Amino acid sequence: MKHTLTLLTGLLLAPLVALHAEAAGTNNLASAGYDFAAMIQPVPLTAKFSDPDYYIWCGTLVKGDDAKYHLFYSRWPRKLGFQAWVTHSEIAHAVGDTPLGPFKHRDVALPPRGKEFWDGLCTHNPSVNKFSDKYCLYYMGNTGDGVAMKGLNWTHRNNQRIGVAVADSPNGPWTRLDRPVVDVSPDSAAPDALMTSNPAFCERPGGGYLILYKAVGKQGKAPFGGPVVHLTATADSLTGPITKQMRPTFTAPGAAFPAEDPCIWFDKSAHRYYAIVKDQNGHFTPQRGRSLILWESLDGFDWKLAAHPMVTTTDIRWADGRKQAVVYLERPQVFFENGKPAVLLCAVADDAKLAHSYNLQIPLCPVP
Repeated sequence: MKHTLTLLTGLLLAPLVALHAEAAGTNNLASAGYDFAAMIQPVPLTAKFSDPDYYIWCGTLVKGDDAKYHLFYSRWPRKLGFQAWVTHSEIAHAVGDTPLGPFKHRDVALPPRGKEFWDGLCTHNPSVNKFSDKYCLYYMGNTGDGVAMKGLNWTHRNNQRIGVAVADSPNGPWTRLDRPVVDVSPDSAAPDALMTSNPAFCERPGGGYLILYKAVGKQGKAPFGGPVVHLTATADSLTGPITKQMRPTFTAPGAAFPAEDPCIWFDKSAHRYYAIVKDQNGHFTPQRGRSLILWESLDGFDWKLAAHPMVTTTDIRWADGRKQAVVYLERPQVFFENGKPAVLLCAVADDAKLAHSYNLQIPLCPVP
């Protein structure tokens, strides 16, 4: 019933919003809203979280009851090469006094637990939040032969599934499930028949949760499969069961892999959902190459570009005055302080050689 009411509300509001947008001379849902490109501030050196012995990818932040800031991130040994993310990644935990660091590694939140488990050898793509008195950590997990390769280990890649872990404290212990919370669909023609990954989630205004995830079908040639799309699901509980909508979003004509890495939230004042998504190659804006762009949705299922779609290119402005162009700036996550966006977290690799990577916490100016 809650799901039905939410959909009806979206259907009733959509014509009114569309008329407002047309009057404003735009095809977007609204003529105002977040302008992340204007909100982004220079990055202090403390906000670069790096480890000489590990690749660091992803990064998601939550504030604990201890008034500390808890960073969850993916890491794997540099000696194994970048592509070992798919075989040897583990979700680790660092703590800092401010959301801009510096952060200090504390422990591994989701370590390997045996190849017999669906997530037993690799955990990756963390997304953390606190709901009521519980901390919830969605992630990608997989298993396989455990062999790090120069290229991608396709067995591990295609064994990717989405899981969730729950704890009473960001310091753990984390309770993991013995099954994925978002598994592949049994129908071989389904858009998520091959693998599920890159989870994003948030609370729905009518109750329950919205999950947005990357999915790969089996229509394309093995082992890659494809196309790569994004799907939504809803759940009444943090740990499922879920209901899939099976309607691909963030698609682009002629593109088999146009976008990835969504993060989502619901804005109560704007009465809509927002998502920051990586545009793989200028499929959605005139900006060519990789960039992060903003989408919005009234119901969480039908998404359109926001009025100010550009979030950031792959250029970094440092607080010491330097400007740096990097090759990879992705895996966006937004940290909210007092209900407002305060930090944009991104995974960064300086060049195409992928010799090292780190997490960046980009400060955002306050929203009025």
